[in-house]
Amino acid sequence: MPHTSPTALIFELSGCLVDFGARTLPVALQRLYPQRERPALANTVELALASILGAVPDTAQLQALQLTLSEVAGEHGELTPGAAQLLAALHGNGIPCAWLDALPADASLRLAEALPAAVEAVETGQTRCWPAPDSCWQALSQLGVERLDGCIVVSGNPLLLQAGLNAGCWTIGLAACGPLCGYAPADWHALDVSAQERLRADATLQLYRLGVHSVIDHLGEIDASLEDIGIRRSKGEKP
Repeated sequence: MPHTSPTALIFELSGCLVDFGARTLPVALQRLYPQRERPALANTVELALASILGAVPDTAQLQALQLTLSEVAGEHGELTPGAAQLLAALHGNGIPCAWLDALPADASLRLAEALPAAVEAVETGQTRCWPAPDSCWQALSQLGVERLDGCIVVSGNPLLLQAGLNAGCWTIGLAACGPLCGYAPADWHALDVSAQERLRADATLQLYRLGVHSVIDHLGEIDASLEDIGIRRSKGEKP
């Protein structure tokens, strides 16, 4: 941990703590609609499904997707590189942390089964969807955080990172393990180095253009980002 420790960290669940590549939603949609193209990033599952269908989904279609999401989540609930070590360090240093996600509760809880019990879940069903800042503020409130200074949002999803910026938090973007690259671990490692570098560079550029304060591949590389944010805070810099 840096000399100026974070006040609290908020993580996205899929594509950050678990589910390298944030594959749960794309895989579920692919199983239900194998002939359709993968949708662009959407701030709700309903909008992602509507993008696939080209129309507002009905109740049966939404229920089918929620069921498939839960099934797929059971297959993708593996910690990302560095997640276990980081969470243990945060717990050991008494730094509160929580996760939130845009997936339905059933699917999120299936993914979260791989997490240590010390990581708090945040129910965001009553908040406006990302990039509105509501869910970030709710997470900090639920953690009992008394000040915004030093609060950090970590995600590979531009929509949540924008929500973190809108909430007044520091932000750390994840290029390789988030939805912008969108590869499962085995598929990512199967790519040649030039393909990895191209995808990583595109994702990194997109995140920096958003205004994210630091960009790394995955949580195994977060120490340098935490140190940098700590130094910037010690000099009086604000997010």
